[in-house]
Amino acid sequence: MFSSSALSAPQSRLRQAWQRQLASWWFMLQFGAVVLVLSLSPSTHTPAYRATTARHMYTNTWQVLPWFTALSALLSLVLIRIVVVTALSYGLSQYALQMVVRVLVLELIPLSAAMFVALRAGLAFNSGQPGMLDHRQVSRVADLSLEHLRTDLTPRLLAEAFSVLALAMISSMIALVLTYLMVYGLSPWGLPGFTRTVGQVFDLTVSLSFILKAFLFSMAVAVVPMAASLERAATPARDSMQPGSVRLFLVLLMLEAASLVVKYV
Repeated sequence: MFSSSALSAPQSRLRQAWQRQLASWWFMLQFGAVVLVLSLSPSTHTPAYRATTARHMYTNTWQVLPWFTALSALLSLVLIRIVVVTALSYGLSQYALQMVVRVLVLELIPLSAAMFVALRAGLAFNSGQPGMLDHRQVSRVADLSLEHLRTDLTPRLLAEAFSVLALAMISSMIALVLTYLMVYGLSPWGLPGFTRTVGQVFDLTVSLSFILKAFLFSMAVAVVPMAASLERAATPARDSMQPGSVRLFLVLLMLEAASLVVKYV
């Protein structure tokens, strides 16, 4: 017979694990709220803050924008061609344009931009760049220095969020141009039908959902890995996986699922 203490030990460990997870999620939400408030506070926008934010935006967005848009355009061209040819073969050419816009522009491009920025930020963190983080382990937002939040963390997070939005919006516009060229060619006579079809897809609900999803994707990519990194114990060894990567994947999955429910259910 097992003693009551032997039976209660796994339950106690399970309860402690759940408490740690809840505390970690609460820390992440608090950290994101503090960063958002600081970014909107006029007292934060000093010349040094603007210079630091601009430098991070240049590093995170402008340096990778040409080859990311080129790769995104190539993949978009392949997907557009597959969808158009498949729709024509089944006699559904009138639905090809809407299918491309809904699948590629609304769903795949924002998600791919978010995953790209998250992967790039994780590689930069794991490479051990100096000044990436204050290596103290924290369990509360109050443990963080306000000056450290303003001068280092907030500019970096804003730059990562801006990178997701910029890459997603520019790639979406390029995908729309490629879609028009693939369907109508260089003829300008397809513009009325093209704009009407795109307008039917981007109604008020879908447009607001797309903007909100892109914003939440950018905030998730910026906040979740950084919050997990701040909570991580300060040990000399580094993990091979970016801190918070599983949690970030879950957050992006939940946001994508909620977006699909709003638009199609």
